[in-house]
Amino acid sequence: MNISPLQIGNLAIPFPVCLAPMSGYTKRPFRVICRRYHCGLVFTEVTNANAIARRAKRTMHFLESAPEERPIAAHIYGANADSLAGAAEVIESLGTFDLIDINCGCPVPKITRKGAGVVLMRDPEKLRDILQAVSSAVSIPVTVKTRTGISQNQCNISEVAHAVEEGGASAIFLHARVADAEHSGPVDLDMLKRIKQERTIPIIGNGGISEPEHASHMLRETGVDGVMVGQAAIGNPWIFDAIHCHLTGRSYRPPSSDERYGVIVEHLHQLHELIELGERSRKRKRTRGNPELAACRRFRAHLVKYLSGIPGWRHGWSEPMEARTVDGTLAAVRAALGARPE
Repeated sequence: MNISPLQIGNLAIPFPVCLAPMSGYTKRPFRVICRRYHCGLVFTEVTNANAIARRAKRTMHFLESAPEERPIAAHIYGANADSLAGAAEVIESLGTFDLIDINCGCPVPKITRKGAGVVLMRDPEKLRDILQAVSSAVSIPVTVKTRTGISQNQCNISEVAHAVEEGGASAIFLHARVADAEHSGPVDLDMLKRIKQERTIPIIGNGGISEPEHASHMLRETGVDGVMVGQAAIGNPWIFDAIHCHLTGRSYRPPSSDERYGVIVEHLHQLHELIELGERSRKRKRTRGNPELAACRRFRAHLVKYLSGIPGWRHGWSEPMEARTVDGTLAAVRAALGARPE
């Protein structure tokens, strides 16, 4: 299959497969690992534009990144053009991000109550004005992540995509399900194909990609410029390598137990350091929190996916899931994998 680089404005992405932004998951340690395994573009967790514009310390912590993550997108939400533009200016001034992505598809009440996320789909003209303000405020590309509609009865992606392009966006990341469906149900490939035909800016398809064949099928059937992987990447950064091999005709080698263990070690240690850094940045006393315990708890959702499919691991699943220290977690993982510490 002929795979072309993904060009978003002035940003060239050699491999057109991206990691979707996911709250609680796409923190810096995981993004770094995914980039290593041929992920072409990573996104931060969704971050409040109003707080970024104010440079709130706790929020700015979400924008900390590493050079090896690039290219990386700052994924932000908001409903006010001025605050979104202000946030974009702050992000560009950091010099660490390659594009700014505006959330126009999240159905979570915490975001929709503020008139942001998928609620923006109700007013394409307002969305166009937001894109004009943000695109005019920065020199790096501005993109939008959205859905095909709020519900099956409110499926207005054609109007939304038109407004997004007219507003100056450089690409659309399109989750081909309505917001009501969340992450379940069939993916609307026909709608993806239609929007790709209607628009001139790149369209990147999202939704339902859990196997390499799903990526090639979406690319082939819709003509989209790239694809985005979400939940299937949790605890499985190797999916990007598998897709890369599949699309380029190379043979894929699944990770060994030693490699899997090494990635788990790196991910958990880096997550612990990140949480500890966040505690310090908020000037909390060490007695008020336990960064190590917080890291172990937040890592569990990743860990169950890292370990799934390993023969016999569920026999002792409670030990790694209930461990309260980094060393305890890794010892339990080592036992589950049969891996040896290096």
